[in-house]
Amino acid sequence: MSAKTNNIYGRILISDSSIERFVSRVAMDCYGIVEFVPKNLVDSIVSFFKFGSEVKGVKVHSVGDRISIDVSVIVKYGVSIKAVIEALKESIKYKTERFTGMIVDVINVNVKGVK
Repeated sequence: MSAKTNNIYGRILISDSSIERFVSRVAMDCYGIVEFVPKNLVDSIVSFFKFGSEVKGVKVHSVGDRISIDVSVIVKYGVSIKAVIEALKESIKYKTERFTGMIVDVINVNVKGVK
């Protein structure tokens, strides 16, 4: 799918994979995030064989100009997980909305481990 919106200049389409790459870069800038991990076994197999998206641990679903994001991460040992996740959500929401000009409805963060 693609995120779609219209403005005075015309129609804008942004692919989900482009948004996934952007979200992964934004998330890696957040303190306390070590790496991304696939959400489940199927995603692990897909990322191992490199089918589909290049970004593991980030899934974007868009309907019209609304975006929902699922992120699976490993958090740094010794940090407050709640604080890191709240900062991560705020950063992803703000920067993705600024980047795309679309609305981020929901951000689901799955903490898969501590490293």
